[in-house]
Amino acid sequence: PDVGSVTKETALRLVRTATSQPSLLGLVSRSCQVSLAELLKLFGIGAAAVTLGVEWVDWLARRLSLRRGARGPLKEVLFFPSPSACVEHLYAPAGALSCSCPLPHGVDTPFARLLGHLLSAGATLDLCVFSFSNTSLSRAVLLLHSRGVVVRVITDREYMTIVGSQIGTLRRAVVFGIIGICVRHELSNAVHMHHKFVLVDGKKLLTGSLNWTVTAVQSNKENVL
Repeated sequence: PDVGSVTKETALRLVRTATSQPSLLGLVSRSCQVSLAELLKLFGIGAAAVTLGVEWVDWLARRLSLRRGARGPLKEVLFFPSPSACVEHLYAPAGALSCSCPLPHGVDTPFARLLGHLLSAGATLDLCVFSFSNTSLSRAVLLLHSRGVVVRVITDREYMTIVGSQIGTLRRAVVFGIIGICVRHELSNAVHMHHKFVLVDGKKLLTGSLNWTVTAVQSNKENVL
């Protein structure tokens, strides 16, 4: 009986102690909650630091690019008619002999800049033009074709067959055993394919009112953006 009474009193004392003090499970639970909150806070601080770091690196890169003279997206407008000037240097490789033609040399004309943009193609040239009879532009396209640049042309069904059109010349061009540049036209006789634009390497877009003719380049008021 004495042992039973002691055991009972001890048991009651243990129960009262357990109910009056936080349990070990509660302490562990609160400890986990605090740790999770701190973890989330640290994660938020880390994410903010990474975001600020990326923005700072981007700002620094843009500043360094400006100091080096690098340019962002190209925004340029070319107005025609273009003054007559020699453009032979644009077709010739570096170090080639200078041209002896009577035209002015070293003049940065709108037409010379247009040729420069076209000849900058390194992979693809996608051309969509209504009328194409300018032999200088045809020469540039053929030169790109000979370099292995993939050239694709869309033109007008009627104007591709007029006298002086360069479309036939492009179609007959033979490079590395491959005959012709890919040319397509619309199927309808009721409408004209009147677009005038070219996409260089899938990144540089040239568009405007300019048809690829001598008259448009030398006589008409035209534009290329």
